[in-house]
Amino acid sequence: MAVITLKMPDAEKMFLQAVAKLEGVSLSELIRTQTLNALEDKYDAHIADEALEEYEQYLATSSPRLSWGSLMTDVGLND
Repeated sequence: MAVITLKMPDAEKMFLQAVAKLEGVSLSELIRTQTLNALEDKYDAHIADEALEEYEQYLATSSPRLSWGSLMTDVGLND
């Protein structure tokens, strides 16, 4: 397992230790899980923003879209 060293003021370390104690986890576990959760959320938001931008560009440049009803009629399921 890799080891990462962080430098921070003593007051911040004491705060993180207090939170870790409150959560019932080690300081290492607290920092690892909270950091990964925050970065995963940020990554997910970034990917969603890119997908939305791509979809909006598609809507702006594509030919007219079919309605659900016309699609159902075209495939013979709107009897």
